[in-house]
Amino acid sequence: MHARIKWLGNAAFAGETDSGHTVTMDGPPDIGGQNRGPRPMELMLLSVGSCSAVDVVHILKKARQPVTDVQVEVQGTRAETDPKVFTAIHLHFIVSGQALSATHVERAVTLSAEKYCSASIMLGRGGTTMTHDFEMRESGKS
Repeated sequence: MHARIKWLGNAAFAGETDSGHTVTMDGPPDIGGQNRGPRPMELMLLSVGSCSAVDVVHILKKARQPVTDVQVEVQGTRAETDPKVFTAIHLHFIVSGQALSATHVERAVTLSAEKYCSASIMLGRGGTTMTHDFEMRESGKS
């Protein structure tokens, strides 16, 4: 994998991935940012949440669970002094579907956290306390 970061001026940067996608990142106004994009640490939370969400959807579909929606609310706590690393990250999954099995949903969330989500596992091995929970919501018939 490869990524390229280009300075756009002040505290803004453009990131481009191998797959050709770009994202604009920007710092806060107190360091010259103009709110042109998410902060790099916000992107880390999005990365962890989306990495795990992909796993959960894939595992539930493979188990033939009638999943209709997955949302992940990610809460990160950072150290107060530099480097302001994440000391804890909590992922709350909201899984919707028709007559979902709680056992399958719990298994999908656990497998993602412990085996498949490389972003989450990497941060956890680096000292960040990673936690997760889930809730299930019944969705209407399609």
